[in-house]
Parts: sequence; C-alpha cells; structure tokens
Amino acid sequence: MNRYPVWKYAIIVIVLLVGLIYALPNFFGEAPAVQVSAAKSVVKVDAGTQARVADALKAAGLTPDLLTLDATSVRARFTSTDDQLKARDALQRALVPDPNDPPYVVALNLLPRSPAWLSALHAFPMYLGLDLRGGVDFLLQVDMQGAIDKKAESFASDLRSGLRDKSIRGSSVTRNGQTIELRFRDADSLAQAKALVQDQFADLATTDSQQGGDYLLTATIRPEAVRRLQDAALKQNITTLHNRINELGVSEPVIQQQGLDRIVVQLPGVQDTAKAKDILGRTATLEMRLVDESAEGRAAELGTGPVPFGSEKFLDRSGRPVIVKKQVLVTGENLTDAQPGFDSQTQQPKVDLTMDAKGGRIMRDVSRDNYRKRMAMLIFEKGKGEVLTAPSINGELGNRFQISGSMSVVEANDLALLLRAGSLAAPMEIIQERTIGPSLGADNIKKGFDSVMYGFAAIMVFMCIYYALFGVFSSIALAVNLMLLVAVLSMLQATLTLPGIAAMALAIGVAIDSNVLINERIREELRNGASPQAAIHAGYERAWGTILDSNVTTLIAGVALLAFGSGPIRGFAVVHCIGIVTSMFSAVFFSRGLVNFWYGSKKKLKSVSIGTVWRPAGAAAGAGQATDLTAVAATTGSAGALSAARPGKPGKPGKPGKPSKAVAAK
Repeated sequence: MNRYPVWKYAIIVIVLLVGLIYALPNFFGEAPAVQVSAAKSVVKVDAGTQARVADALKAAGLTPDLLTLDATSVRARFTSTDDQLKARDALQRALVPDPNDPPYVVALNLLPRSPAWLSALHAFPMYLGLDLRGGVDFLLQVDMQGAIDKKAESFASDLRSGLRDKSIRGSSVTRNGQTIELRFRDADSLAQAKALVQDQFADLATTDSQQGGDYLLTATIRPEAVRRLQDAALKQNITTLHNRINELGVSEPVIQQQGLDRIVVQLPGVQDTAKAKDILGRTATLEMRLVDESAEGRAAELGTGPVPFGSEKFLDRSGRPVIVKKQVLVTGENLTDAQPGFDSQTQQPKVDLTMDAKGGRIMRDVSRDNYRKRMAMLIFEKGKGEVLTAPSINGELGNRFQISGSMSVVEANDLALLLRAGSLAAPMEIIQERTIGPSLGADNIKKGFDSVMYGFAAIMVFMCIYYALFGVFSSIALAVNLMLLVAVLSMLQATLTLPGIAAMALAIGVAIDSNVLINERIREELRNGASPQAAIHAGYERAWGTILDSNVTTLIAGVALLAFGSGPIRGFAVVHCIGIVTSMFSAVFFSRGLVNFWYGSKKKLKSVSIGTVWRPAGAAAGAGQATDLTAVAATTGSAGALSAARPGKPGKPGKPGKPSKAVAAK
C-alpha cells in the first residue's frame, strides 16, 4: 500500500542529483575578470586574439585562474581585484596602441568561480540583477522628431524620382519640416501627381490648393504612419543596443521601452560608466560607392600616384588600399536584409542582399551604366571607414541581388552580419544615469538570503515541533523544493532580483502549505480510526485534489503577472510560477517517497510520529469523553479501542463527563 516501486525511487534520485549539480554553481560566488571584445564590427575575436591576451598577461607577470574564448570575447579570471586592474592596464597597452582608434574593448567583468567540471556540464549560476550585483542604469531619450524628419526627406526624394519616371514636368518638390510641398504649372499635372501619391505613397495624406498661377499639392505623413514609424525606430534602436552591449560581456542586460520615446538600459556588473557610454553612443553606417577604375585611381591603389579629385582612399579588411568615389549611391537605410547562402549553380558561398524600393531603383540605374565595374561596400564607425568587399557588377541589379566569388562559408556569414549591422534609426541621448556599487548589491544579497533562510528555519522548527517525524519529512521536502527552484532558475539562466528573492520566500510558504494539508489529512484519518498504513495512504490520496486545486489557482495568478507585468513584476512572477511547480513535486511525490521508505516496509505498524492527534469530545467513548494521542497513530480495530473510560466502582458505570486518561501505544 505504501511502497514505491524501484523506478519511482530512481526518478527521485536522478532529480535530486540533477538539481544538486545545477544548484551548486550558485554557491561558489564570482571572481574579478577582464574581458576583451571587438571594438569594431570588422575585427574578429578568435584563437589568435586569445594567444595575444595570454602573451600580454605573461609579459606582465600575471597568471589568470581561467582563460576562455567564446563566440564574441576572450575572458581572463583572477583571484583579486588588484590582479584584475593590472591585467586591464597590461591588455590595454598591448591590444590598443591608439586610444583614438581602438580595435578592441578591454572591460572589467565578473565571472563565476565554478569548477571546470561543472562548467563542462553547462551548469552555470543564475544571473544577478542590477539591485543584487551592482552596475549602471541609463535612461535614453530617442529623438523621434529627427526620425520623422528623416522619413519625410526620404519621401521627398522618392516623390522626385516618381515624378521624373511619370514625366510630370514643370514641378518642384520641397520639404518644410514634416510637410512636403509639390508645385505645378497646370491642373493636369496636379491631378497626375495626386494619383501618383495615392497609388504609391499610402502613408501620405494630400491636400491641394492654388496660389496665384501655381497649383500646390501638400503631402503630410498620416498619424498612424507616424506611430508606426516611431515604434519601428524604437525597436531598431533596441536591437542595435543589444548588439553593442554584447561587447561589454554583460550577463543579462535589461533593454526595454519606457513610454513612447524612451529606452531603459540596465547593465548589471558594469562599473565603468565611461566605457558603457562609449559603447552606447557608437554609430555605424553602411555606404555603397563605385570604385575609381580610372588610370589615376589604379595608380593611387598601387601607391604610385596621388588620390584623384573626387575620390577617397580606404583600406579593406586585409589592409589593401581601395580608391572609391565620394558619391554615395545607397546607405544601410536602403538595405533591408542580408543573408548567407550557396549559389545554386556553382555551389559557392554567397550573400543575398535585399534593398527597399528606392535602393532597388538606384542599383538598377547604376548597374546598367557601370557593367563590369566594381562597387565597394564600406562601413563607417567613429568617423573611420573600412571596405568590407568590392565585388564587380556582373548584371543588372535590382531590389534583390547577390555577392559571390572567392569567399568561404565563414566569410559569407561574417559579411552578412556586418551588412546587417546598421546604424540607429533615430539619435538618442542619455538623460539620466545611475550607478549602483557592488557593495550595495552584496548587502542586498545578504539581506535577501537571510530573509529566506530565517523564514525556512522558522518553518522547519514549527513543523518539527508540531508534526514530529512527519514535520522532519516536510522540512526535508521543503529544502529539496528550494534546491530544485534554484536549479531550474540556473538551467533557464534567469535573472534573480530582489523581487525574485521575495518570491522565493513566498514559495517556501506555499510549498509547506501542501505538507500541512497532507499531515492534517493523515491526522483526520487516524481520528476516524484508520490504521497507520491506511491513514498514510488515504492522507496523501485525498489531499492531492485539494493541493492541485490550490496550486493551479495560484499558478493562474502567477501567469497573469508574467503575461501583463514588466520589469520587477515579471521577475517575481517567474520565480513564483517555478516555485509552485517544484513544490508540487517535493511536497507530494518526494515527501511520500520519504514516508514510504521509512514506514512502508513495516507490515505491523502500530504507531506513527505525527504529533498530537486531538480527538473531539464524544467521538469514541461516549459523550463528554476526549482522547489525545501524543506521537501516536491508531491501532487496528474500532475507535473505542484507542481509549478506555475511567472505571468506577465494581458493578457501577464510570463517572460521566470526565475525560479518560491518554493511552499511548508505544
């Protein structure tokens, strides 16, 4: 009746081992570290960079505890902050010879002290939020007015091209803020232009009027288009900020929209505010220009002549000079997508590019006039440009075309990534910044940890006193629930904040409530005269429905917080929901396994240690009688066998109204 099969015990052991392994990294703490990442999109961090870092540290007399290479950075871990600061200075001197044009970012960071065998099992600690780890908090204001003006200028340029394609003569297009004015000499041209706007520019609303002898068509951006533009600008800026902040090695940055035109950026663990500002304020733009194929241009490439007038000299990724014309054909704003792939005919790696309507028209016209000539794609960061590639034009281009040739799969992937790395959709400025020191974060961790531990200890003491051995089982199950909660959060690489710690404390109370229901149900069965084994079985079986109902309703509230909340509320909801799920396993499945292991093999069980079972008056030995069993469960038989009324004189019944003595079956 109260025995688990071997496979259930095997599940319990496996879950405990997995939970222990993934919860362990959180107890080793963090160590100071230095991270080296690329400061430019064209700079790669690879094994060669790792070797340079190792050589620089060795030359400075520093030996890191751990030196690792991941997809975007090299990280060196040290035992003390003094070694960390010395390592940063040494790497700065070795890797960044020119501070005005740094190829790498050397930043301070924190890395877990977990042993290598835990890291090999992909067991990593939870991320800590800004309030626990310290760091910097920025509030950025997005210049929406500038984004709308930029879009209006794009509309004006497209209208000029459209009027020219339709051969609508005698017209002029001027932009005044967010309003575009088109002037015509006759009503027929006005009508043609109005039809053009209605057909090709759905985001523009038009009004026409007459001023003297001219016909005026005024176009403005529709309000719904403005809102859509603002939303797209915010999303693009947030995506770009994510890509840039990855260079700082922040474990779990928070980048989210606040209001209509603001972005909150929280960088836990980052104490170098100047470095963070430099990364956030970086601008990167993509330009496509024609290569100067003239004799003077080729001579300048070979270094035998000066750069011709109207052209500029840039270096490609291999350090070779390329002479390109100053005229910018299209920019990264016209590029909508860049994806790597393979050519269906030659099976060589390629990069597929997709342009918007304006960019497609320009590429079509340029490719017709410059067949077999080269076009350079340049990326500009901090005012300095570099040639990504300079392929030749082998056909008429349009909205979709490809770059192919002598490049590997890795080079194709890198090129596509660089081409997609556009600039900010709208300029931003930092209007508020806040720095939280690591000492304050450590104090918050200590207070939060103490609150959870003191609450756990108080519950454990109460349960052990009130429910005796079953209270011990409940306390062990509660400890397992806490361990599993930490393990699941670590597996998910969730971010723990102060609200999350509060949810942990609440999860302890929710979890122990299930054990209280089970223990009281067992007591009730004992009061009704059930045998100890039957009482244990019925207690768990009948309490399960109540536990499931209560946890499901609580889980619904947690899911609502998770779906509609944001920031700290979501952090609380995540821990709360996971705590409910783990409590159902530990309070029911695991605690019953303990009880079955302790009592299940005893066939003639006469008592269980579950505290005091209070018996209502008149339930067994007549009205007015009460029975209490201290650390006792019922023996088999009727309820009257549990107690005996005080006998009176021979031949006379016992005195009514007096409680019987307690009988304890040891």
